[in-house]
Amino acid sequence: MHLNPYGEYAVLLAASLANAWPEDRPAIVGRTRDFGMTMDFPVVQDDHARVREVIDAWLAVVDTGDPDARSAILNNQMAAATAYPRLTDHDGEGWHLHYRDHDQSLPSVLMAVISVGTSLHLVTRGMHRLGRCAAEPCRQVVVDVTRNGRQRYCSVRCANRAAVRRHRSRAAPRSA
Repeated sequence: MHLNPYGEYAVLLAASLANAWPEDRPAIVGRTRDFGMTMDFPVVQDDHARVREVIDAWLAVVDTGDPDARSAILNNQMAAATAYPRLTDHDGEGWHLHYRDHDQSLPSVLMAVISVGTSLHLVTRGMHRLGRCAAEPCRQVVVDVTRNGRQRYCSVRCANRAAVRRHRSRAAPRSA
């Protein structure tokens, strides 16, 4: 049996949706495929808006630096998902566990996968490994998956821009 931990890919999917919101439901489904989700989701009329609500709720976790508050928000999100682990072989690739019910809507699946995945990411890598880019005025979500746990920027571009600003502020003439 393959245990699907919903770890890194789930939190990276959430960050991807938060950082570049898809224009419609098919684009959201495409993004889930890009991050390795293979199941089909029954179509529900307000999927696009409800997935946006899931991502907005997840951003409350991103924007809360306090570990106790983070855990409370995630615990509430996982309780709201109200799914139980189940064995499945939906795509013929072998038996594995899902932490959600069969045939749930796209927003419900993403709530379960993202809340469990984010929890696993923070527990295994550290509660500090999720936040916003440190380069002002950038507000992109940063999921730290580095070995040393010190990723503060969403991209090399933002890291370089911040380094240039720091250098220029040190090199600027000081007034007396």
